[in-house]
Amino acid sequence: MPNNKDEDGLVVLVFNKKEADIRSQQQQLVESLHKVLGGNQTLTVNVEGIKTLPDDQTEVVIYVVERSPNGTSRRVPATTLYAHFEQANIKTQLQQLGVTLSMTRTELSPAQIKQLLQNPPAGVDPIIWEQAKVDNPDSEKLIPVPMVGFKELLRRLKVQDQMTKQHQTRLDIISEDISELQKNQTTTMAKIAQYKRKLMDLSHRTLQVLIKQEIQRKSGYAIQADEEQLRVQLDTIQGELNAPTQFKGRLNELMSQIRMQNHFGAVKSEERYYIDADLLREIKQHLKQQQEGLSHLISIIKDDLEDIKLVEHGLNETIHSRGGVFS
Repeated sequence: MPNNKDEDGLVVLVFNKKEADIRSQQQQLVESLHKVLGGNQTLTVNVEGIKTLPDDQTEVVIYVVERSPNGTSRRVPATTLYAHFEQANIKTQLQQLGVTLSMTRTELSPAQIKQLLQNPPAGVDPIIWEQAKVDNPDSEKLIPVPMVGFKELLRRLKVQDQMTKQHQTRLDIISEDISELQKNQTTTMAKIAQYKRKLMDLSHRTLQVLIKQEIQRKSGYAIQADEEQLRVQLDTIQGELNAPTQFKGRLNELMSQIRMQNHFGAVKSEERYYIDADLLREIKQHLKQQQEGLSHLISIIKDDLEDIKLVEHGLNETIHSRGGVFS
């Protein structure tokens, strides 16, 4: 249900034109509607919104502002404007502009809502109407609307399809905005890091200036007790840092490891070997020949071992036979 009041003066005009045509000719449309209203200079036609409808139709919401001679202005009530548009001669002029339907966009009074809900529409079973009222998810903002016939069902399907496309378009716009914001965030984070480094550098430079200024200011003065105490503390810290087994040694070790890792990483990244295909075939052939030679050599060694075993066996028999003669 609309929530606009009659004083808001909103009237809906449905044009049998595409949204792109309406937007491209919006100024001419406003001037034509002003002529329909009689060309009164105290009236101004304003466009509240434009929305695409199925079947290449477009919904245009307008309101008219009336200026009084004393300088004040007010919106023409929606019912007054709608009544003017419903006049026969005015309706003909609107049809020539492509208007197929006009209606007010005002909220319903409690009496009108009660009358709508108590009387089922024509062709709707009272039981079904009562169930529709029970199934209403928000009775303060919504009212049941019957769909009778395939034509009405098709119109509802087209409206839902149109709204789905509009939602998808809006989601695409939001997605693009999010991507742009992410890019801006990355750029901003990089700038923040850069400014932090710059701030650190400026802080060090400022500290160096302060040190030199303090040295010049204290030139010629004897060292004070708190300065001597600070010098002792700094010497102690410097001694701890320079100790081989303390922080300096560990830092040197870490620096050495980092250099070695960077060196090996650079060497590995630079070591890339490429072998020509013909050379690769020659290497394979050479390795194959070597393998065949090794196999042949192994077979010869096995045969020699067999011969050696036979010789050993013959020697052993000869020794045994000679031992029997001597005994």
